[in-house]
Amino acid sequence: MATMKDFSALKELRQDLKEQEKARAEALAQQQRQAAQAREEANLFRNSIGQIAPLRPKTADTAHHALVPPAPIARQHLADEQAALLESLSDEFTVETLMDSDENLSFARPGVGADVLGKLRRGNWVIQAQLDLHGYRRDQAREALGEFLRQSRRRGLRCVRVIHGKGLGSVNKEPVLKHKVRNWLAQKDEVMAFCQARAADGGAGALVVLLKSSERA
Repeated sequence: MATMKDFSALKELRQDLKEQEKARAEALAQQQRQAAQAREEANLFRNSIGQIAPLRPKTADTAHHALVPPAPIARQHLADEQAALLESLSDEFTVETLMDSDENLSFARPGVGADVLGKLRRGNWVIQAQLDLHGYRRDQAREALGEFLRQSRRRGLRCVRVIHGKGLGSVNKEPVLKHKVRNWLAQKDEVMAFCQARAADGGAGALVVLLKSSERA
């Protein structure tokens, strides 16, 4: 004998079937409405453009226009601009472990011979340009140094001088930029080596930097 529970379940099943049938009917009606709207829009488009005629085949008299090539993109200029925007030398980097332990505070990348560094210390290379960072704040100095190195490399320069000062005018007479500049230079790929300048070239207040040779050079 069927129980009240069975009747209740049967009633719920019928209700579910009824709702499903209703949903299918609504979906079908929606599809029909969309199809009718699409036909109406197509008819409206055809009526708006009127009669059309096929294009005539090309003849010998047809003029042919060469495609105008797009203007060339100054890729190097864009690359330089992007490099300038992304200039982000780290202040956390320390060059101490890469420096030669001598009084000249010299630095050379792996593969650069000791003779090259020795010639740099003795002033065998002519200093072709210089950057004076006196009066610069840290962020200003970092940006100016990055731009100076880019311009020097672009001009094909090999030996430049960076004057960071001796810190005599700073708080506690500490040469803040001196250490920062050394660390920044060591992070630049175009820098092959650098050392403290000779006394005649600025001594402890400047560095002489040897740059990689550029393609232009």
